[in-house]
Amino acid sequence: MDIRFKGVSHIYNQKTPLEVRVLHNVDLEIKKGQFTAIVGHTGSGKSTLIQHMNALLKPTHGEVCIGEKVIRENEKAKNLKAVRQKVGLVFQFPEYQLFEETVEKDIMFGPMNYGMSAENAQKRAKEVLQIVGLDEAFSNASPFGLSGGQMRRVAIAGILAMDPDVLILDEPTAGLDPHGQKEIMNIFKELHEIHKKTIILVSHDMDLVSEYAQHMIVMHRGKVKLTGSPKEVFKNSQELEDCGITLPIPARNYQRIAEKLGLPLNDVPLTVDEFIDRIAALSFKGGA
Repeated sequence: MDIRFKGVSHIYNQKTPLEVRVLHNVDLEIKKGQFTAIVGHTGSGKSTLIQHMNALLKPTHGEVCIGEKVIRENEKAKNLKAVRQKVGLVFQFPEYQLFEETVEKDIMFGPMNYGMSAENAQKRAKEVLQIVGLDEAFSNASPFGLSGGQMRRVAIAGILAMDPDVLILDEPTAGLDPHGQKEIMNIFKELHEIHKKTIILVSHDMDLVSEYAQHMIVMHRGKVKLTGSPKEVFKNSQELEDCGITLPIPARNYQRIAEKLGLPLNDVPLTVDEFIDRIAALSFKGGA
């Protein structure tokens, strides 16, 4: 299902001395099946934006369309349960939300809360454990005896158990080493490519964004500043700098080399593989 924002503004503490407008007349669209990255400096409105996508927050002005469901300011909470089931939100450090005595029970909690039978929830728990790369032997283990990376996988499995169409990831690799980051991101890549989930990634890591995202939305001071593919967005280096966003490391390294060699800077490589291919091509030309 598509997600559309139409003229959305959000004001915290409205009509009080502490009133703060965080989103300003936002228009955007995220297509079904896209892997979209939302980026922006701290305070740009990213977190407020994504909380509108599963109705944790409702717009002060405008409307948010989640598939056929239209959410406005006066929407009653009881009408939003189905939205929250179809749009899963994985907060930063989701392992802090674990609470049950076994891994299986923690994963089963969400589906059963939405009406699934214990038998089906148990079956679903086994399925999602495999998706996040954990053996069925983990089912009866205490989640609090696991490593940090394993706990995060269990927390993600709990969201996946509800079979959301859309998965929103708020800094999903925070606190993980490079190996752990790659393992977690490959789970989401598989969910996107094989299970056809719409993935929305919020991240400060432009290397992750360039590696995995098909589409980017750049937020700045509560407004949408830029949208497009990573290739399109990262061409706007000055506008990105104004938003406090740097280019991915391969792009920055290539720029240094290109400046020394007098090469054009309008098409820089964004990923490590692209960087290696570009340098190899330069070496070949030099050798020729």
